[in-house]
Amino acid sequence: MNDNSTTVTKQETLAALRNPGELYVVMSGATRLPFVFCDEETYDDEVFLYYRAEDAQEKAKGLREKKYAAAVAKLEEKQLLAFYTSLYTMGVNCLAVNNGTDTQINVQLSDLVVRRKPEEMPEGKKPIENPELHLTAIYFMQEMRRQAQPQPTEELRELQEELLAHYGKGTYVVAVREDGQIPVLKQKDGAVYQPIFTDILEFQKFTRGEKMKTAVIPAAKIPEILIAETKGVVINPFGVNVQLQVTKKRPAGDA
Repeated sequence: MNDNSTTVTKQETLAALRNPGELYVVMSGATRLPFVFCDEETYDDEVFLYYRAEDAQEKAKGLREKKYAAAVAKLEEKQLLAFYTSLYTMGVNCLAVNNGTDTQINVQLSDLVVRRKPEEMPEGKKPIENPELHLTAIYFMQEMRRQAQPQPTEELRELQEELLAHYGKGTYVVAVREDGQIPVLKQKDGAVYQPIFTDILEFQKFTRGEKMKTAVIPAAKIPEILIAETKGVVINPFGVNVQLQVTKKRPAGDA
């Protein structure tokens, strides 16, 4: 009986997520993405969704009390499929619906949106995605920006090591202007970083309608495409905005 009740509740939840009327997501001010939480029991990487704005606001308030930058965004019906699909590129696998209320339930993202795995796609059709790196970067920035003056805690060190390991295995989207120039971003301190993107969605945030071509570059080749004045790369500048110092590779024979 309990099993049947749970199944019905899950099916009702999936139906409601497809046609919610109103749906709200808790956002992270650290990443400009949905806030992601790792469940300590299931190890699911989950985002918080609510049918009522006041419940979402209450959750965001609780996160702010823990020093996380959190806010609430309303999801429009026309945004839903794109939103759910984007969670795959972030490495999220679970939707925590109405968390903290008497109607809370968790459902797997794959039960709501069926998506062909990139590794199962033929060569030339595989999308460029780096969900493990993206997810680690989200956790890293959420934790780092809890502090007014970030300190190198053990947790942050571990996340940074994991991030660097994922970065070294990744392949990235690089923006190229129509004149062949690669755009760069100058920081307030004058340091120049070259943007790279974990996936096409993050690339599109950067171009904002400007016509740009894309290049697909593995991490090992990134030093070869850096322009002279860059200090390194910035991953997803309109998202996690993680800066990594990468040294430009000098041509053979240069002093």
